[in-house]
Amino acid sequence: MSRLPRSSRLASPVDTTTHGEYRVVRDPGDPRPLYRFAGRITEAEAGRYHVYAGWFCPWAQRITITIELAGLRDVVGVSYVDNARDGRGWAFRERYGPDPVNGFTLLRQAYEATEPGFDGHVSVPTLWDRATGRVLSNEYKTLGIDLATRFRSIAEPVIDTYPEALREEIEALDEWLGPAVNRGGDVDAAFAALDERLSTRRYLTGPSITQADVRLWVTLARYGAGLADHPHLWAYARDLYTVPAFRDTTDFSTFQTPNVLDWTAPAERPEGVTA
Repeated sequence: MSRLPRSSRLASPVDTTTHGEYRVVRDPGDPRPLYRFAGRITEAEAGRYHVYAGWFCPWAQRITITIELAGLRDVVGVSYVDNARDGRGWAFRERYGPDPVNGFTLLRQAYEATEPGFDGHVSVPTLWDRATGRVLSNEYKTLGIDLATRFRSIAEPVIDTYPEALREEIEALDEWLGPAVNRGGDVDAAFAALDERLSTRRYLTGPSITQADVRLWVTLARYGAGLADHPHLWAYARDLYTVPAFRDTTDFSTFQTPNVLDWTAPAERPEGVTA
């Protein structure tokens, strides 16, 4: 057993020769979803919840952006796994430091503590519940909604990203943009339609940032040079990057697609766009 203090434990380096490549072997007859834990936040308690995130992951960045916009920086903890993995899955290494909650070296240990013999997908973001000592959720969509809405009694949001009046529109946009953009469907057609939409409005649903913008932006940030071919969409993306919650949760060096765009270029919106 390691003699290091629990808070100092780090995983050994990535070693695919010994541990193989990461993969999830799913029994075709297993009806459980890929993202197996879908608990919901019901108690707004400061310090109770901790998010295990990854700088490289768009789904995790949705959550870290939402935490900032919801005013939860001092309410919900966040730490980061290493950017590379082998067959053991995501791990805690020197670059981002040890697991500050449990002293785990591998994120898999959080899943196994929740479901002994866990054989599913170990993913980020993962929400850990300190009160129960278990993973509450690795379902990023509902997790984002909960973080945006469930802490109003103890934290003042910087921006309400899931206002009740716009929820139907936000989810309708997600039904379109999820397959078309975020999961690599008909990107060219979607970008053209978005460019037209954003020629007359500042954000996707109007004058304020919502979860629709958070969900889209994390994919735009990882897209590449083709984004600049759509002037309104590109200006919109740069406009969001000026918001600290978006900028400060972004590390382009961790993305698979090299950043070849100037995200710091002035983001003046075309004439006629509403405030």
